[in-house]
Amino acid sequence: MYKIEWHQSVEDIPEDLWQKCFAAPYEGKWWYAALERAGLDDQFKFMYGLVSYNNKPVAIAPAFLMDVPIALVIPPALLPVFSVLGKIFPSLLYQRTFFIGSPCSDEGRVGCVSGQDVFEIFACINKSMRIQADALGATMRVWKDFADDQGSALNPLLKDGSLFHLVSFPGTSLRLDGKSKNDYVASLKASRRNKLKKKMKQANEAPVYVEVIAQPSTDVMDEIFGLFWQTYEKGNTKFEQLNRQFFNEISRHENSYYVVLRKNQSKEMLSFMLCFKLGEHVVNKFIGIDYSQPKEWFLYFRLWDAAVEWSYSVGATSIQSGQTGYAPKIELGNEMVPLSNYCQHRNSVVNFIYKMVARTINWNTLDPDLEIYVKAYPELKPPNLK
Repeated sequence: MYKIEWHQSVEDIPEDLWQKCFAAPYEGKWWYAALERAGLDDQFKFMYGLVSYNNKPVAIAPAFLMDVPIALVIPPALLPVFSVLGKIFPSLLYQRTFFIGSPCSDEGRVGCVSGQDVFEIFACINKSMRIQADALGATMRVWKDFADDQGSALNPLLKDGSLFHLVSFPGTSLRLDGKSKNDYVASLKASRRNKLKKKMKQANEAPVYVEVIAQPSTDVMDEIFGLFWQTYEKGNTKFEQLNRQFFNEISRHENSYYVVLRKNQSKEMLSFMLCFKLGEHVVNKFIGIDYSQPKEWFLYFRLWDAAVEWSYSVGATSIQSGQTGYAPKIELGNEMVPLSNYCQHRNSVVNFIYKMVARTINWNTLDPDLEIYVKAYPELKPPNLK
């Protein structure tokens, strides 16, 4: 009874369905529209699966096509071989992949109207996804970064061999207890609280002040993007490359705010954190830091302190801070949110190899900070991790 059609633009999907399927705290139409308008066509082809039940729209499956660098896919030990072969066969350096989800979104999600059979909806999407991937020339298909609440609807597709499971980088989330920043600090474990207080004592001596900016001017956007790019180049994991136009587009959203640190005398911007206020939930999406400034200023921690204070001021009860960069996030009391990829390669032999490799991947192997976290807090390790 469920059918799916694929569309090329957010505008092809009814407005009221977007509101029903992606209400706060999830990124909605505004997020996908910004990606569409950002001029990222050299990296992604965006599309949207519109699922109907008896010809009535009931679900939206955001999707995108990407030529993924093989360095992000295969084990590091095989990289030298592929680098040599790639000089002769350039196509080997990329794997065309059809994703359900979104680039740089903290979680993949299919938006569903309440009361629908999500198991049937996901099965319908998965079947059509295979056909769509073949039509687009994609050898790999991936449900990207799905949390446990929707991952359960994908479990039957693991059992029948349609997909295999791959542990992803976890998300991070912080519950804001009480009514003020002091309540947050008090909620931390004693060891973390003492470390934070010591760093903040130094950070508060830095000659900086805080600004919260909505819909920044062109000059301010120049500063913001410059800091973002500095942080982007410093990072190790690079899935997408966002441009200035994306920031222009996303900054138009009424719930987009930049928490900014500036130097007292020169007014120079030293760091920023882009936050989305979605209901009682704040998404800390992107940051930018001037790494040439003195380390003893602890700009990241000072920025986080300002973001927490602002979040309390707007009535937020939680902050979501995304994947990677785990060491400071753990220190600041964030919890790890398990995320999973569900995958299938078109070639059965390659799919078998990927499936075997996937079984060896867990938090311990994904990131050294996560390895330390799992050893320190084994009781917090999800049951599906080794």
